[in-house]
Amino acid sequence: MTSQQTHSGKVPDIPPAVYTHTADPDSEADICDMQSVASDTAPVAAVEPFTISISPYVIEDLRERLGRARWPDEISGSGWEYGTNQEYLQRLCTHWGHGFDWKEQEEQLNTFHHFRTSIDGQGLHFIQEKGNGSYRIPILLLHGYPDSFVRFLKLIPLLTTPGPDGRCFDVIVPSMPGFGFSDRPSEPGMNTTRIAALYARLMKKLGYPAYMVHGGDWGSSIAEQLAIGFPKNVLGIHLTDIPYTHLFTVKQEELTDVEKKYGQAAMKWQKEEGAYAMLQGTKPQTLAYAVNDSPVGLAAWIIEKFYSWTDHPGNLEKVYTQDELLVNLTIYWVTQTAGSAFRIYYESMHHPSKQAAGKIMTPTAICIAPKDILPPPREFAGRIFHSPQWTELPVGGHFLAMEQPQLLAEDIFRFAATVTPPHR
Repeated sequence: MTSQQTHSGKVPDIPPAVYTHTADPDSEADICDMQSVASDTAPVAAVEPFTISISPYVIEDLRERLGRARWPDEISGSGWEYGTNQEYLQRLCTHWGHGFDWKEQEEQLNTFHHFRTSIDGQGLHFIQEKGNGSYRIPILLLHGYPDSFVRFLKLIPLLTTPGPDGRCFDVIVPSMPGFGFSDRPSEPGMNTTRIAALYARLMKKLGYPAYMVHGGDWGSSIAEQLAIGFPKNVLGIHLTDIPYTHLFTVKQEELTDVEKKYGQAAMKWQKEEGAYAMLQGTKPQTLAYAVNDSPVGLAAWIIEKFYSWTDHPGNLEKVYTQDELLVNLTIYWVTQTAGSAFRIYYESMHHPSKQAAGKIMTPTAICIAPKDILPPPREFAGRIFHSPQWTELPVGGHFLAMEQPQLLAEDIFRFAATVTPPHR
């Protein structure tokens, strides 16, 4: 089962951003040891418009599989304690098979401008939406797991609309390698350092010599790698969490009492909630067989994370509609990328990413939601990043761009005003 990809064959007119920067993206300093992971001399492939068009036979097969699901037993009254609640999952999958209109959702997705290109043989899908004002700042929006480019669909129009000071954004949203409509890596080693290098070349190809980066989950790790590898091209990074690897890099004797409590909470979470990451980081292929063959299995695996990591009052649909959840699930299903998405955990565990020699001096903003997985203390973030902007939101969880897009957009605009010149 593969998606039917529609390409016009015409290379789009992509003018350079209004805001420019004096950095040379070909300089040794900017490449910063990244030549080994993304060759700057490789042939340049065209950037081609892309239309999402899934075969109706794929959708029909999905519905048939949902109808043939063999449901397990469940401890009565256990709710979500043992994992995904069966009553909720059955209701969601019933809608997926009988009420959910993929064609309608596909049309909505295609109202955005999608493109595909190839860098070092890796096919990348991305959305590019240009700002509606005269002062446009390029920004990369980087998703994580278990979401996709869908994470940012509510945020994009808020960023392309000019703010009170006239700034707006040219928004670029790539699908990570192995996710969505990007190619699935066929060789080992596609860690966050390599992905960052691919994105740096993508931005160069699109005519953006300098840009901001926003990321959460794996997106924050990739944003950090862009700041490490391409400091003269990255105007600033805006994060919703601290990359988890830093929990293991700071010596315990150097931590404050608040930081030690944060570390203890992280260890407790790892024992009680982190088994999925250990499985995906050690034997991703074993799990892939199950979720690639069973849409109910795929939904159970992913929806449990949305339930656990979202700020909601016990009802997930107070935050997301069923269709919003199912669009993300359907993208994993029709592209058969559930298994390849797991591998970012394996690659990061077995091929560790580049670490900064000291504090990362690229301007950094950190926007913390109270119901995210592990909200860090400010002093811990200050050990790693030069962080002139720190925001603690009153609401929100892990998928902040989907849960509270307006609050997130306001924080990004506020940060942009500190890292770019005033509008004239």
